[in-house]
Amino acid sequence: MKTKLTDCLRPLLLGAVLLSSTAHAAVQTLDSVVAIVDNDVVMKSQLDSRVREVQQTIAKRGGSVPPAGVLDQQVLERLIVENLQLQIGERSGIRITDEELNQAIGTIAQRNGMNLEQFRAALARDGLSYDDAREQVRREMIISRVRQRRVAERIQVSEQEVKNFLASDMGKMQLSEEFRLANILIPTPERADSATIQAAAKQAEQVYLQLKQGADFAQLAIARSASESALEGGEMGWRKAAQLPPPFDRLLSSMSVGDVTEPVRTPGGFIILKLQEKRGGQTIVRDEVHVRHILIKPSEIRSEAATKALAEKLYERIQNGEDFAQLAKSYSEDPGSALNGGDLNWIDPNALVPEFREEMANAQQGQVTRPFKTQYGWHVLEVIGRRATDSTEQAREQQAMNVLRNRKYDEELQTWLRQIRDEAYVEIKLPGADQASQ
Repeated sequence: MKTKLTDCLRPLLLGAVLLSSTAHAAVQTLDSVVAIVDNDVVMKSQLDSRVREVQQTIAKRGGSVPPAGVLDQQVLERLIVENLQLQIGERSGIRITDEELNQAIGTIAQRNGMNLEQFRAALARDGLSYDDAREQVRREMIISRVRQRRVAERIQVSEQEVKNFLASDMGKMQLSEEFRLANILIPTPERADSATIQAAAKQAEQVYLQLKQGADFAQLAIARSASESALEGGEMGWRKAAQLPPPFDRLLSSMSVGDVTEPVRTPGGFIILKLQEKRGGQTIVRDEVHVRHILIKPSEIRSEAATKALAEKLYERIQNGEDFAQLAKSYSEDPGSALNGGDLNWIDPNALVPEFREEMANAQQGQVTRPFKTQYGWHVLEVIGRRATDSTEQAREQQAMNVLRNRKYDEELQTWLRQIRDEAYVEIKLPGADQASQ
Protein backbone atom coordinates (compact mmCIF):
# COMPACT_ATOMS: atom_id res chain seq x y z
CA MET A 1 0.00 0.00 0.00
CA LYS A 2 1.50 3.29 -1.10
CA THR A 3 1.04 6.21 1.22
CA LYS A 4 0.65 9.74 -0.08
CA LEU A 5 3.58 11.56 1.45
CA THR A 6 3.82 14.83 -0.48
CA ASP A 7 2.68 18.02 1.21
CA CYS A 8 -0.31 19.33 -0.70
CA LEU A 9 -0.25 22.85 0.77
CA ARG A 10 3.31 24.07 1.18
CA PRO A 11 3.96 27.42 2.97
CA LEU A 12 3.64 30.36 0.63
CA LEU A 13 6.90 31.79 -0.63
CA LEU A 14 5.54 35.18 -1.69
CA GLY A 15 8.09 37.94 -1.41
CA ALA A 16 11.11 35.64 -1.55
CA VAL A 17 14.05 36.80 -3.71
CA LEU A 18 17.20 35.45 -5.29
CA LEU A 19 20.36 37.41 -5.82
CA SER A 20 21.48 37.36 -9.43
CA SER A 21 25.09 37.02 -10.51
CA THR A 22 24.94 40.42 -12.20
CA ALA A 23 26.03 43.66 -10.63
CA HIS A 24 22.59 44.29 -9.14
CA ALA A 25 20.05 42.10 -7.34
CA ALA A 26 17.03 41.01 -9.36
CA VAL A 27 13.75 40.05 -7.69
CA GLN A 28 12.44 36.77 -9.05
CA THR A 29 9.11 35.09 -8.34
CA LEU A 30 9.63 31.73 -6.67
CA ASP A 31 5.98 30.75 -6.59
CA SER A 32 2.68 31.71 -8.15
CA VAL A 33 -1.02 31.13 -7.64
CA VAL A 34 -2.53 28.53 -9.99
CA ALA A 35 -6.04 28.59 -8.53
CA ILE A 36 -8.09 30.73 -6.18
CA VAL A 37 -10.40 28.49 -4.13
CA ASP A 38 -12.94 30.36 -2.00
CA ASN A 39 -10.81 31.90 0.78
CA ASP A 40 -7.59 30.11 -0.08
CA VAL A 41 -5.27 29.47 -3.00
CA VAL A 42 -3.42 26.60 -4.63
CA MET A 43 0.21 27.42 -5.35
CA LYS A 44 2.35 26.35 -8.26
CA SER A 45 4.75 24.70 -5.78
CA GLN A 46 1.93 22.53 -4.47
CA LEU A 47 0.89 21.53 -7.96
CA ASP A 48 4.47 20.74 -9.02
CA SER A 49 5.06 18.70 -5.88
CA ARG A 50 1.90 16.62 -6.33
CA VAL A 51 2.57 16.15 -10.06
CA ARG A 52 6.04 14.78 -9.25
CA GLU A 53 4.50 12.33 -6.81
CA VAL A 54 1.98 11.12 -9.41
CA GLN A 55 4.75 10.80 -12.00
CA GLN A 56 6.79 8.67 -9.59
CA THR A 57 3.77 6.46 -8.95
CA ILE A 58 3.18 5.98 -12.68
CA ALA A 59 6.87 5.22 -13.24
CA LYS A 60 6.86 2.58 -10.48
CA ARG A 61 3.90 0.92 -12.19
CA GLY A 62 5.86 0.84 -15.43
CA GLY A 63 3.45 3.14 -17.27
CA SER A 64 4.13 6.15 -19.43
CA VAL A 65 3.30 9.60 -18.12
CA PRO A 66 0.47 11.54 -19.84
CA PRO A 67 1.27 14.89 -21.47
CA ALA A 68 2.20 17.56 -18.92
CA GLY A 69 -0.83 19.72 -19.61
CA VAL A 70 -3.27 16.84 -19.15
CA LEU A 71 -1.66 15.67 -15.91
CA ASP A 72 -1.41 19.21 -14.53
CA GLN A 73 -5.15 19.79 -15.00
CA GLN A 74 -6.07 16.45 -13.42
CA VAL A 75 -3.86 17.06 -10.39
CA LEU A 76 -5.01 20.66 -10.03
CA GLU A 77 -8.66 19.59 -9.93
CA ARG A 78 -7.80 17.09 -7.17
CA LEU A 79 -5.99 19.80 -5.19
CA ILE A 80 -8.97 22.16 -5.54
CA VAL A 81 -11.39 19.60 -4.11
CA GLU A 82 -8.96 18.73 -1.30
CA ASN A 83 -8.54 22.43 -0.51
CA LEU A 84 -12.31 22.89 -0.22
CA GLN A 85 -12.55 19.99 2.23
CA LEU A 86 -9.66 21.37 4.30
CA GLN A 87 -11.41 24.74 4.49
CA ILE A 88 -14.57 23.00 5.71
CA GLY A 89 -12.46 21.23 8.33
CA GLU A 90 -10.94 24.53 9.45
CA ARG A 91 -14.36 26.18 9.78
CA SER A 92 -15.68 23.13 11.65
CA GLY A 93 -12.86 23.27 14.18
CA ILE A 94 -11.44 19.87 13.25
CA ARG A 95 -7.96 19.43 14.73
CA ILE A 96 -5.53 16.52 14.69
CA THR A 97 -3.48 16.27 17.89
CA ASP A 98 0.22 15.43 17.85
CA GLU A 99 -0.58 12.18 19.64
CA GLU A 100 -3.09 11.16 16.95
CA LEU A 101 -0.68 12.15 14.21
CA ASN A 102 2.22 10.24 15.77
CA GLN A 103 0.03 7.16 16.08
CA ALA A 104 -1.04 7.43 12.43
CA ILE A 105 2.58 7.82 11.27
CA GLY A 106 3.56 4.80 13.37
CA THR A 107 0.78 2.74 11.81
CA ILE A 108 1.86 3.72 8.30
CA ALA A 109 5.45 2.76 9.07
CA GLN A 110 4.33 -0.55 10.58
CA ARG A 111 2.19 -1.42 7.55
CA ASN A 112 5.26 -0.87 5.39
CA GLY A 113 7.29 -3.21 7.62
CA MET A 114 9.41 -0.44 9.16
CA ASN A 115 10.06 1.21 12.48
CA LEU A 116 9.98 5.02 12.69
CA GLU A 117 13.70 5.51 11.98
CA GLN A 118 13.57 3.21 8.97
CA PHE A 119 10.50 5.10 7.76
CA ARG A 120 12.36 8.42 8.04
CA ALA A 121 15.28 6.95 6.12
CA ALA A 122 12.99 5.61 3.40
CA LEU A 123 11.43 9.05 2.96
CA ALA A 124 14.86 10.65 2.72
CA ARG A 125 15.91 8.16 0.04
CA ASP A 126 12.85 9.16 -1.98
CA GLY A 127 13.71 12.82 -1.55
CA LEU A 128 10.76 13.47 0.78
CA SER A 129 10.76 15.50 3.97
CA TYR A 130 9.51 13.80 7.14
CA ASP A 131 7.84 17.06 8.18
CA ASP A 132 6.09 17.27 4.81
CA ALA A 133 4.97 13.66 5.20
CA ARG A 134 3.50 14.39 8.63
CA GLU A 135 1.71 17.45 7.26
CA GLN A 136 0.21 15.48 4.37
CA VAL A 137 -0.99 12.72 6.71
CA ARG A 138 -2.51 15.36 9.00
CA ARG A 139 -4.40 16.90 6.07
CA GLU A 140 -5.67 13.53 4.89
CA MET A 141 -6.88 12.79 8.43
CA ILE A 142 -8.75 16.10 8.45
CA ILE A 143 -10.36 15.32 5.09
CA SER A 144 -11.38 11.89 6.36
CA ARG A 145 -13.05 13.43 9.42
CA VAL A 146 -14.79 16.06 7.32
CA ARG A 147 -16.25 13.27 5.17
CA GLN A 148 -17.31 11.33 8.25
CA ARG A 149 -19.18 14.36 9.57
CA ARG A 150 -20.70 15.56 6.33
CA VAL A 151 -21.34 12.24 4.57
CA ALA A 152 -21.01 9.10 6.68
CA GLU A 153 -23.03 10.33 9.65
CA ARG A 154 -26.04 10.97 7.42
CA ILE A 155 -26.15 7.36 6.24
CA GLN A 156 -28.51 5.02 8.07
CA VAL A 157 -29.15 1.36 7.30
CA SER A 158 -32.12 -0.28 9.03
CA GLU A 159 -32.50 -3.92 10.05
CA GLN A 160 -35.34 -4.20 7.53
CA GLU A 161 -33.07 -2.99 4.74
CA VAL A 162 -30.56 -5.68 5.70
CA LYS A 163 -33.27 -8.36 5.71
CA ASN A 164 -34.65 -7.18 2.38
CA PHE A 165 -31.18 -7.17 0.87
CA LEU A 166 -30.35 -10.68 2.06
CA ALA A 167 -33.71 -11.93 0.72
CA SER A 168 -33.05 -10.40 -2.69
CA ASP A 169 -31.32 -12.18 -5.55
CA MET A 170 -28.42 -9.76 -5.27
CA GLY A 171 -28.16 -10.33 -1.55
CA LYS A 172 -27.96 -14.08 -2.05
CA MET A 173 -24.96 -13.50 -4.26
CA GLN A 174 -23.19 -11.64 -1.48
CA LEU A 175 -21.04 -14.56 -0.32
CA SER A 176 -20.13 -15.67 -3.82
CA GLU A 177 -17.54 -13.52 -5.53
CA GLU A 178 -15.72 -10.27 -4.85
CA PHE A 179 -14.03 -8.18 -7.52
CA ARG A 180 -11.09 -5.78 -7.60
CA LEU A 181 -12.03 -3.07 -10.08
CA ALA A 182 -10.74 0.03 -11.78
CA ASN A 183 -12.86 2.62 -13.56
CA ILE A 184 -12.73 5.41 -16.10
CA LEU A 185 -15.45 8.08 -15.96
CA ILE A 186 -16.19 10.41 -18.88
CA PRO A 187 -18.45 12.96 -17.15
CA THR A 188 -21.63 14.62 -18.32
CA PRO A 189 -22.97 17.74 -16.56
CA GLU A 190 -26.35 17.74 -14.90
CA ARG A 191 -29.11 18.66 -17.37
CA ALA A 192 -26.70 18.20 -20.28
CA ASP A 193 -28.15 18.69 -23.77
CA SER A 194 -28.10 15.94 -26.36
CA ALA A 195 -25.03 17.34 -28.15
CA THR A 196 -23.00 17.28 -24.93
CA ILE A 197 -24.12 13.73 -24.16
CA GLN A 198 -23.26 12.57 -27.67
CA ALA A 199 -19.81 14.17 -27.42
CA ALA A 200 -19.16 12.39 -24.10
CA ALA A 201 -20.41 9.10 -25.56
CA LYS A 202 -18.03 9.48 -28.50
CA GLN A 203 -15.13 10.22 -26.17
CA ALA A 204 -15.97 7.17 -24.03
CA GLU A 205 -16.14 4.98 -27.14
CA GLN A 206 -12.71 6.22 -28.23
CA VAL A 207 -11.28 5.33 -24.81
CA TYR A 208 -12.90 1.90 -24.99
CA LEU A 209 -11.41 1.23 -28.45
CA GLN A 210 -7.98 2.25 -27.18
CA LEU A 211 -8.34 -0.24 -24.33
CA LYS A 212 -9.40 -3.03 -26.69
CA GLN A 213 -6.31 -2.29 -28.78
CA GLY A 214 -4.08 -2.80 -25.74
CA ALA A 215 -3.77 0.66 -24.20
CA ASP A 216 -2.83 0.76 -20.51
CA PHE A 217 -5.98 1.21 -18.40
CA ALA A 218 -4.25 3.03 -15.52
CA GLN A 219 -2.58 5.49 -17.88
CA LEU A 220 -5.85 6.29 -19.65
CA ALA A 221 -7.60 6.71 -16.28
CA ILE A 222 -4.98 9.24 -15.19
CA ALA A 223 -5.18 11.11 -18.50
CA ARG A 224 -8.90 10.96 -19.29
CA SER A 225 -11.00 9.96 -16.28
CA ALA A 226 -12.92 12.40 -14.05
CA SER A 227 -13.51 9.93 -11.23
CA GLU A 228 -12.28 10.42 -7.67
CA SER A 229 -9.73 7.62 -8.17
CA ALA A 230 -8.37 8.83 -11.53
CA LEU A 231 -4.89 9.66 -10.24
CA GLU A 232 -4.62 6.16 -8.75
CA GLY A 233 -5.16 4.66 -12.19
CA GLY A 234 -8.90 4.38 -11.53
CA GLU A 235 -8.31 1.86 -8.73
CA MET A 236 -11.56 1.17 -6.82
CA GLY A 237 -10.42 -1.69 -4.59
CA TRP A 238 -12.50 -4.78 -3.82
CA ARG A 239 -16.25 -4.58 -4.40
CA LYS A 240 -19.18 -6.95 -4.33
CA ALA A 241 -21.43 -7.04 -7.36
CA ALA A 242 -24.22 -5.79 -5.13
CA GLN A 243 -22.31 -2.58 -4.47
CA LEU A 244 -22.46 -1.61 -8.14
CA PRO A 245 -25.36 -0.09 -10.05
CA PRO A 246 -27.02 -1.99 -12.91
CA PRO A 247 -25.91 -3.29 -15.34
CA PHE A 248 -22.41 -3.66 -13.85
CA ASP A 249 -23.72 -5.97 -11.12
CA ARG A 250 -24.83 -8.46 -13.79
CA LEU A 251 -21.89 -8.01 -16.17
CA LEU A 252 -19.19 -8.94 -13.66
CA SER A 253 -20.27 -12.55 -13.20
CA SER A 254 -19.56 -13.30 -16.88
CA MET A 255 -16.30 -11.32 -17.11
CA SER A 256 -12.79 -12.74 -16.94
CA VAL A 257 -9.90 -11.07 -15.16
CA GLY A 258 -8.49 -8.38 -17.45
CA ASP A 259 -11.79 -7.72 -19.27
CA VAL A 260 -13.22 -4.22 -19.61
CA THR A 261 -16.87 -3.29 -20.01
CA GLU A 262 -18.23 -1.23 -22.84
CA PRO A 263 -19.07 2.35 -21.79
CA VAL A 264 -22.26 2.46 -19.72
CA ARG A 265 -24.34 5.61 -19.28
CA THR A 266 -24.88 6.60 -15.63
CA PRO A 267 -26.23 9.81 -14.03
CA GLY A 268 -22.67 11.10 -13.68
CA GLY A 269 -21.46 10.18 -17.16
CA PHE A 270 -20.12 7.19 -19.09
CA ILE A 271 -18.25 4.57 -17.05
CA ILE A 272 -15.88 1.83 -18.17
CA LEU A 273 -14.87 -0.84 -15.63
CA LYS A 274 -11.88 -3.18 -15.70
CA LEU A 275 -11.93 -6.46 -13.75
CA GLN A 276 -8.48 -6.84 -12.20
CA GLU A 277 -8.96 -9.75 -9.77
CA LYS A 278 -11.64 -12.09 -8.43
CA ARG A 279 -11.98 -13.89 -5.14
CA GLY A 280 -14.80 -16.11 -3.92
CA GLY A 281 -16.67 -16.28 -0.63
CA GLN A 282 -16.91 -19.38 1.49
CA THR A 283 -18.48 -20.74 4.66
CA ILE A 284 -17.10 -18.95 7.72
CA VAL A 285 -16.27 -21.17 10.67
CA ARG A 286 -15.30 -19.56 13.95
CA ASP A 287 -13.59 -21.35 16.83
CA GLU A 288 -15.30 -20.69 20.16
CA VAL A 289 -14.40 -21.63 23.71
CA HIS A 290 -16.75 -22.10 26.66
CA VAL A 291 -14.86 -20.68 29.63
CA ARG A 292 -15.42 -19.45 33.16
CA HIS A 293 -13.11 -17.39 35.33
CA ILE A 294 -12.61 -15.64 38.64
CA LEU A 295 -11.20 -12.11 38.54
CA ILE A 296 -9.48 -10.49 41.52
CA LYS A 297 -8.52 -6.82 41.18
CA PRO A 298 -5.94 -4.82 43.14
CA SER A 299 -7.33 -1.72 44.86
CA GLU A 300 -6.42 1.04 47.29
CA ILE A 301 -6.94 -1.33 50.19
CA ARG A 302 -5.50 -4.44 48.53
CA SER A 303 -1.98 -4.41 47.13
CA GLU A 304 -0.82 -6.22 44.01
CA ALA A 305 0.90 -8.85 46.17
CA ALA A 306 -2.21 -9.39 48.29
CA THR A 307 -4.34 -9.67 45.14
CA LYS A 308 -2.06 -12.34 43.69
CA ALA A 309 -2.04 -14.19 47.05
CA LEU A 310 -5.86 -14.26 47.14
CA ALA A 311 -5.99 -15.61 43.58
CA GLU A 312 -3.48 -18.31 44.55
CA LYS A 313 -5.59 -19.23 47.57
CA LEU A 314 -8.74 -19.55 45.47
CA TYR A 315 -6.86 -21.74 42.99
CA GLU A 316 -5.78 -24.04 45.82
CA ARG A 317 -9.35 -24.26 47.17
CA ILE A 318 -10.62 -25.27 43.72
CA GLN A 319 -7.85 -27.87 43.47
CA ASN A 320 -8.95 -29.20 46.87
CA GLY A 321 -12.45 -29.79 45.58
CA GLU A 322 -14.41 -26.62 46.32
CA ASP A 323 -16.98 -25.55 43.72
CA PHE A 324 -15.64 -23.12 41.10
CA ALA A 325 -19.03 -21.47 40.55
CA GLN A 326 -19.63 -20.80 44.24
CA LEU A 327 -16.18 -19.27 44.68
CA ALA A 328 -16.75 -17.09 41.59
CA LYS A 329 -20.07 -15.85 43.01
CA SER A 330 -18.40 -15.03 46.33
CA TYR A 331 -15.08 -13.57 45.18
CA SER A 332 -15.01 -12.65 41.48
CA GLU A 333 -14.94 -8.94 40.70
CA ASP A 334 -16.09 -9.31 37.10
CA PRO A 335 -19.65 -7.90 37.29
CA GLY A 336 -20.59 -9.44 33.96
CA SER A 337 -19.96 -13.04 34.97
CA ALA A 338 -19.74 -13.29 38.79
CA LEU A 339 -23.45 -13.93 39.34
CA ASN A 340 -23.30 -16.68 36.71
CA GLY A 341 -20.55 -18.50 38.56
CA GLY A 342 -17.87 -16.85 36.42
CA ASP A 343 -19.34 -18.27 33.21
CA LEU A 344 -18.42 -16.26 30.10
CA ASN A 345 -20.41 -18.66 27.90
CA TRP A 346 -19.16 -19.42 24.38
CA ILE A 347 -16.74 -16.74 23.32
CA ASP A 348 -14.54 -15.92 20.33
CA PRO A 349 -10.90 -15.98 21.54
CA ASN A 350 -10.12 -12.99 19.33
CA ALA A 351 -12.38 -10.88 21.52
CA LEU A 352 -10.12 -11.41 24.55
CA VAL A 353 -6.91 -9.73 25.69
CA PRO A 354 -3.73 -11.58 24.60
CA GLU A 355 -2.78 -12.94 28.04
CA PHE A 356 -6.23 -14.43 28.62
CA ARG A 357 -6.35 -15.83 25.09
CA GLU A 358 -2.94 -17.49 25.48
CA GLU A 359 -3.77 -19.11 28.83
CA MET A 360 -7.09 -20.33 27.45
CA ALA A 361 -5.41 -21.79 24.35
CA ASN A 362 -2.87 -23.71 26.43
CA ALA A 363 -5.41 -25.11 28.91
CA GLN A 364 -6.93 -28.54 28.43
CA GLN A 365 -10.70 -28.97 28.64
CA GLY A 366 -11.65 -29.24 32.33
CA GLN A 367 -8.32 -27.81 33.48
CA VAL A 368 -8.15 -24.90 35.92
CA THR A 369 -5.18 -22.64 35.25
CA ARG A 370 -2.84 -21.21 37.84
CA PRO A 371 -3.46 -17.50 38.52
CA PHE A 372 -2.23 -15.16 35.75
CA LYS A 373 -2.28 -11.41 35.29
CA THR A 374 -3.89 -9.18 32.65
CA GLN A 375 -4.57 -5.46 32.54
CA TYR A 376 -7.77 -6.13 34.51
CA GLY A 377 -6.24 -8.00 37.42
CA TRP A 378 -5.51 -11.63 38.39
CA HIS A 379 -7.51 -14.47 36.84
CA VAL A 380 -8.16 -18.15 37.43
CA LEU A 381 -9.94 -19.77 34.49
CA GLU A 382 -11.36 -23.12 33.47
CA VAL A 383 -12.02 -24.29 29.91
CA ILE A 384 -15.37 -26.08 29.85
CA GLY A 385 -15.55 -26.87 26.13
CA ARG A 386 -14.43 -26.02 22.60
CA ARG A 387 -16.36 -25.95 19.34
CA ALA A 388 -16.27 -24.72 15.76
CA THR A 389 -19.30 -22.58 14.95
CA ASP A 390 -20.68 -21.78 11.54
CA SER A 391 -20.97 -18.01 11.75
CA THR A 392 -21.77 -17.54 8.10
CA GLU A 393 -25.22 -16.09 8.80
CA GLN A 394 -23.91 -13.48 11.23
CA ALA A 395 -21.15 -12.66 8.77
CA ARG A 396 -23.72 -12.36 5.96
CA GLU A 397 -25.72 -9.86 7.99
CA GLN A 398 -22.64 -7.79 8.78
CA GLN A 399 -21.51 -7.91 5.16
CA ALA A 400 -24.96 -6.83 4.01
CA MET A 401 -24.82 -3.92 6.43
CA ASN A 402 -21.38 -2.94 5.12
CA VAL A 403 -22.43 -3.26 1.48
CA LEU A 404 -25.50 -1.06 1.97
CA ARG A 405 -23.53 1.53 3.93
CA ASN A 406 -20.70 1.58 1.37
CA ARG A 407 -23.16 1.89 -1.50
CA LYS A 408 -24.91 4.81 0.14
CA TYR A 409 -21.59 6.36 1.15
CA ASP A 410 -20.10 6.18 -2.35
CA GLU A 411 -23.19 7.76 -3.88
CA GLU A 412 -23.46 10.42 -1.20
CA LEU A 413 -19.73 11.23 -1.31
CA GLN A 414 -19.66 11.81 -5.07
CA THR A 415 -22.80 13.96 -4.85
CA TRP A 416 -21.34 15.97 -1.96
CA LEU A 417 -17.97 16.50 -3.67
CA ARG A 418 -19.72 17.76 -6.81
CA GLN A 419 -21.90 20.00 -4.68
CA ILE A 420 -19.06 21.69 -2.79
CA ARG A 421 -17.11 22.08 -6.04
CA ASP A 422 -20.10 23.60 -7.87
CA GLU A 423 -20.90 25.97 -4.99
CA ALA A 424 -17.33 27.17 -4.52
CA TYR A 425 -15.69 30.19 -6.09
CA VAL A 426 -12.84 28.76 -8.15
CA GLU A 427 -10.66 30.80 -10.49
CA ILE A 428 -8.04 28.76 -12.32
CA LYS A 429 -4.88 30.65 -13.28
CA LEU A 430 -2.87 27.73 -14.64
CA PRO A 431 -1.64 28.67 -18.13
CA GLY A 432 -3.39 26.63 -20.80
CA ALA A 433 -6.13 25.40 -18.48
CA ASP A 434 -9.82 26.15 -18.89
CA GLN A 435 -10.74 29.17 -16.80
CA ALA A 436 -13.57 28.47 -14.36
CA SER A 437 -15.16 30.56 -11.66
CA GLN A 438 -18.37 30.55 -9.73
